[in-house]
This record gives sequence, structure tokens and C-alpha cells, in this order.
Amino acid sequence: MECNYYIDTHTHIYGQEFSGEYDLAVERAKAAGVKKVITPGIDSSCHGLLLDFCEKHSGFAFPAAGLHPTSVNGDWEKELDFVYSELSTGKYVAVGEIGIDAYWSKEYLGQQKEAFRLQLQKAAEMGLPVIIHAREATEPILQILKSLKHLAIKGVFHAYTGSYETSRIIKDLGDFKFGIGGVVTFKNASIAETVKKLDLKDIVLETDSPYLTPVPLRGKRNESSYIPLIAEKISSLKNAEIGEIASVTTENAEKLFNI
Repeated sequence: MECNYYIDTHTHIYGQEFSGEYDLAVERAKAAGVKKVITPGIDSSCHGLLLDFCEKHSGFAFPAAGLHPTSVNGDWEKELDFVYSELSTGKYVAVGEIGIDAYWSKEYLGQQKEAFRLQLQKAAEMGLPVIIHAREATEPILQILKSLKHLAIKGVFHAYTGSYETSRIIKDLGDFKFGIGGVVTFKNASIAETVKKLDLKDIVLETDSPYLTPVPLRGKRNESSYIPLIAEKISSLKNAEIGEIASVTTENAEKLFNI
């Protein structure tokens, strides 16, 4: 199916950073050709904002629920109960943002691993894709995915910056796509070489707004309307028409998230 619009598969457009201009950010995204967005959860403290945004912009914004690794602390089991309760409502298109982050703190690393494992199992049980956050934690994430390979997990490695070789290992562990965002536009970013080798059918587009703003707007707050800048960079790297980038990545996202 040919389509000439984009999907931002990872945006925190519902966050406080957009307070007072949520509607304007949505209008700018739509004007840029972004017709759908996935809004990942972080923890219970910001979930109300997420749901309010998605309810107001139904058909444009599709929610996910998950416990972000940097929100794993002494209350992590209570937070997981909240995630499971939310998922049981059937409102969500994915389990995420989940994963392991060893960059900010290793204090709760063991709990992060357990929370990740449990949420992967829940996603498989519910037939939902996962949105994986991996920061300085590739090996433990791969180990956990390997131990759960029998569950046929599907999802996306958010903000992927790894090598092509690592992407092959990941593909062997489940039906995974790779979220490519603003980092691909950065000077000397290694992910650019990886993108050249990745099959376009394995790529979805994302902003991770308000973070990781693409060149030439780096330094400003990121938003979903900047997706075309990422698509243009991928088009150049893969020597492919921009329409093909839009069509294939959109189809990838629609199939993965069933939207």
C-alpha cells in the first residue's frame, strides 16, 4: 500500500515541555505530514497527561503503557501493578517504554532487569509489541531477550544507535524494528553507516521529542513535525526516494502497532 504520510513511533509530545501548546504541536505535525504518533509511558506520575492527550487527539495519538527503566526504584513493584492495571483496559497499542538504562544510575540495575523481563512476558501474553529503551545496557538486554526467545516477542529498539552486526543478533531474538531518530543527522554519527546497511523494512521513524532534535535544529526542543528531516537523511543514506521512505516506514509502524 502506497502512503505519503509519516508516523512518529516515539514522542513525549504529551509532556510538560509542550504545556500550553499541545494543539499547536499537533497541528504542526499534521502539516508536516505526520498523521499518527505513538506516545510511550514513563511511570504513573505522568500517565494522566499521556491519557488526556491521547483522548483529546484520538486517531492521531496512540498510547503505550510501561515502566521506564530510569523510573525503577524502591516502588517498582507497585509501579508495575499500575502498568498491568492500565494494560488490562485494552487502550494501549504497546508495552513501553521499557528496558535497561545503566547510564544514569546502576543503583537499581537488578530491579531494572527484573522489571524488563516481567514486562516482556506481559507483552507476549497480551500479544502487544514492546518499545525497548537500551542505554549502556546492550548485553543484559540481549541476554534477557535470548532467555525469552520462545515467546516470539515483537517490538522496536527505540533510538537505535548500535552496529549492523548487533542488529542481526537482535533480529534473531524476535520480530524487531529499529527506531531511527535525530541522531542519524548528527555529524559523524555511527548509526548513519548502520542505516545504510539496514533493510528499510526493519526501520521505523521517531523523534523522541522533546529530546534528540535533528540537524539543523539541534539545540531546540524536538517535536513530531521534524520527522521529515530524519526521513530526508535516511533517503540520502539509502539513495531512495523520500516517498519510499515514508511509505515503507509507515507501513512498518502500522503493522507493528496495529494502528
